[in-house]
Order: sequence, then C-alpha cells, then structure tokens
Amino acid sequence: MLLALDAGNTNITIGVFRDGTLAHRWRLRTVHEQTEDEWGILFRNLFSLAALDFSLIDGVIVSSVVPPLDPTLAQMSREYFERDAVFVTSETDTGLRILYDNPREVGADRIVNAVAAFQQYGGPCVIVDLGTAITFDAVSARAEYLGGIICAGIGISTEALFAKTARLPMVEFRDPGRLIGTNTVCSIQSGLYHGAIGMIDGILERLRAELGDGMRIVGTGGQARLISRGSRYLKEVDADLTLRGLRLIWERGQRR
Repeated sequence: MLLALDAGNTNITIGVFRDGTLAHRWRLRTVHEQTEDEWGILFRNLFSLAALDFSLIDGVIVSSVVPPLDPTLAQMSREYFERDAVFVTSETDTGLRILYDNPREVGADRIVNAVAAFQQYGGPCVIVDLGTAITFDAVSARAEYLGGIICAGIGISTEALFAKTARLPMVEFRDPGRLIGTNTVCSIQSGLYHGAIGMIDGILERLRAELGDGMRIVGTGGQARLISRGSRYLKEVDADLTLRGLRLIWERGQRR
C-alpha cells in the first residue's frame, strides 16, 4: 500500500492507495507545531479506525508547501512506517518539463496536480486549485508545465474583510441565493461568492484565448465544487486530483 500526503498551508490531506485505488482518505488541519511522535500517534489512530495495518505500507510520498513541516514528516515516516518518504520537488521525474523561469519556485502541489490532470485529460489543460491561495496552472499538449497564476484565496479575502473593517462580521462562504444582498451578511457572501466566480471565469476566458478552445479545465480544493455550480467554465471537479498525482509520480519512480 502507498501512503500519500498533501501538506498544505491550511490542511493536510492523507490518502492510502491499495493496488492503485484510493482506499481511504482523510483531511486534517495542518498543525505546524506537532512533533513526529504526535503525527505518528495520529496516523496510528486513523489506521486503527480504518482497520489498516502499518506494516502493509511499502511507500510514502509527500507533496508539501510547508517547508518547516518537512523534517517532521520525514522523521515520522522513518520511525513509524520504517520508510524514507519521497518529497516531490521540481527535480523529481514526473514526466513534465517545467518551463518556469526558476523551476524550484513551483509548489509541489502544483506540479502534482499538473501530472494528474495531464494524465487524465491530456493537454492543453488548466488546473484551478481553490485552497489557501487560488492557483491556475497550465499544461501544454507537449507535456510542458507552462506556468500559472496565483490569486488570494477565498478564506484570505474573508478574513481580510473582517480584520480590516470595524463593523463587517466574519461570514460563512456560501452561495447566498441572490446577487443583491438585503442585509450585511448576505451582501458580503454575495461579494465573496460572485466575486470569486467572476475572477475565476475571467481568468479562464483569457487562458482559453491563449491556449485554444480545446483547453480542458479541472478544479480541485476545498471550495471547487461550490464554485463550479455558478461558474461558466469550471465544471469538472476532482477532489482527489493531488492524491492521484502523487500515486502516478510514485509509480513512475518505481518503474525506473
């Protein structure tokens, strides 16, 4: 079995693959201060609840955008799974040619998403990842990671409104059901929801003009499904895109 970890700024997503199929999936808060033993105990509890045997894990692969967490996860993998974790970087053999000016600047999650999307849809394709940041990543038909666009995430926008204003409350991100709000909460929710959709559709429209009408689009991340309900262009959503990309990269490495 393969243990795949996607460590983001807000959440860490955990997947266990059995014979190439995602058998179990968990999503937890990213706690920077946890020790390797605390992570190990957490994994033991999750595996116990799922009736999984630690000893059956024969590989650990990690996509991380939280560098301070990497040594802790690496040590946890060695101590609790007796495996050296593989950390995806721009130098990992993924099958994609990275055309960023400095490939080391590309987040591991963006590389992994690009691998999964290209394998499933071919190119050109664009991945919209709605996480702490909203990222757009473009892949050509020649398996080239072209680059992308990074925008402030919905959570950041919500927190900024609350923190930088005296009378605006913190609200839940949701579709308010109407465009014109008739109270403060509904007005904020409308601005956040329709503003995010307008931004995403506007960028995707420009990307389509540049990459061609055959461009495929896939969304992932916490708010992707909600956004897809109102978006003109973002209709395909794959919540497990990153985990599947990690599996593909792991399997590629095993074939070498």
